[in-house]
Amino acid sequence: MGTSTPWTGDVAGRDRVVVVGLLADEGLPSRVAKALAEELPHVLHDRLSGEVAWDVDHRSESLSLDEHGGIPLLDLADERRGLGWDVAILLTDLPRRAGTQPIVSDYSLELRIGLLSMPALGAWQVRRRTRDLVVHLLRHLLEDRLSLHGNCIGVGRRFGSVRHIRSESEHVDEHLALDGVRGRAQLLAGMILDNRPWRLVPHLAGATAAAAATAAYGVITTTFWNIADALPPWRLGLINAVAIAALVTWLLLYNRLWEKPTQRSEREKAVLYNVSTLVTLTIGVACMYVILYVVALVAAFAVIDGSYLSSRLGHPSNLASYATIVWLACSVGIVAGALGSGFESEEAVRKATYSKRERERQRKSQGSDESDDGDGPGRAS
Repeated sequence: MGTSTPWTGDVAGRDRVVVVGLLADEGLPSRVAKALAEELPHVLHDRLSGEVAWDVDHRSESLSLDEHGGIPLLDLADERRGLGWDVAILLTDLPRRAGTQPIVSDYSLELRIGLLSMPALGAWQVRRRTRDLVVHLLRHLLEDRLSLHGNCIGVGRRFGSVRHIRSESEHVDEHLALDGVRGRAQLLAGMILDNRPWRLVPHLAGATAAAAATAAYGVITTTFWNIADALPPWRLGLINAVAIAALVTWLLLYNRLWEKPTQRSEREKAVLYNVSTLVTLTIGVACMYVILYVVALVAAFAVIDGSYLSSRLGHPSNLASYATIVWLACSVGIVAGALGSGFESEEAVRKATYSKRERERQRKSQGSDESDDGDGPGRAS
């Protein structure tokens, strides 16, 4: 962070410095904040004001949650006052809402703080969208003090289906809310990205081992060869889809990953989380299948002699013959993977399925007896 005189009021010249602090959750928010800290001074000079010098500091830590799983803005603002920041932007990977409305960000002029929920930015161009939204929040927070006028960016064009809504909290001025089906689809994509579904394979060692063992058995068993050769592609594809669905369903139910809200106000939020979980598991299991298929196909070429395969099938074999056998063997293997997943602890499966912040939200929510209305005093859900 720079050593120039911090800005405390009206701008008197270029010797004044506006110190912007980025406080980011660990993980993706932290990586994005670190990258933005280098480019933001130039961006703010061009888009907001060239009459002051911009100094951007960034810190990475796990933002504290209250008993409802929300982020207490008032407490965080008090904690950051000693850092010498003129204004603070918090970056979190926790999906948030105001009532039933998913929100991207909000800000408080009183606290000089803005909060940005990165899952609401979607799964594409996350760094650019984060940068643009940080600039947008800073324009609101510094508009009066820097005499800024006009819109620095078109939020609807840059961020998709969004709109400003007034906040009912005394410490939050406005929310930038996602609107319509497109906005919720954008949030869902961001939540899935944050869950990083490709992590499922290395974390489910038992399921992967069981699937690989069963697939290997199928590759070397002549009965599998004849069955696979006799099945049309559409039936093999159907078996494949049913196998993936079976493992996803088993993981979902056996490890109690499906949220069942007891209150009507929580149902819409639960639907979003459940769909995110379902898609995350499906992508993860599909990644497992692809890896298993490639390995099994290589093994099939190495183990099965072409002339012997032709004699068993009763017709000349080719690449399609190997691919078909492996297709069926891996589908059956994925079903067997459900049995292997039973040896994994529920916590291990949750760790593989959810981000750290989402697991913390679940623990907080399950431990609270009160309903989260999403917009309590000084709190963002």
